[in-house]
Amino acid sequence: MTDRLPRTLLHAEGVVVAVAAIALYFHLEYPWWLLVVLALAPDLSMVGYAAGPIVGAAAYDVAHTYSLPVALAAIGVLVDADLAVQIGLVWIAHIGVDRAIGYGLKYRSGFKDTHLQRV
Repeated sequence: MTDRLPRTLLHAEGVVVAVAAIALYFHLEYPWWLLVVLALAPDLSMVGYAAGPIVGAAAYDVAHTYSLPVALAAIGVLVDADLAVQIGLVWIAHIGVDRAIGYGLKYRSGFKDTHLQRV
């Protein structure tokens, strides 16, 4: 039997991140409709696969790492730009949900090969 603990922890981390981002979003009284409208926006990065698996994986991975949305939200807090915070929180929540259900960063070998599992 393989050691499933690291993968389980990554799934749990995704749940916690998604719940925290959504809770903070509503705590700050941001509009629910914007959350709904932008919830799947990071998945538009899959269009990169039209240029092949290398470009597709790179585009998807850039849009599905926490670095950019956390930076966007932090900058939004620092310069008092609510829209940047809202977009950052929705983006973070999206990534968290993806991780929670097993969608990870993509390898060049194919869309279904992720750092969490083969989907």
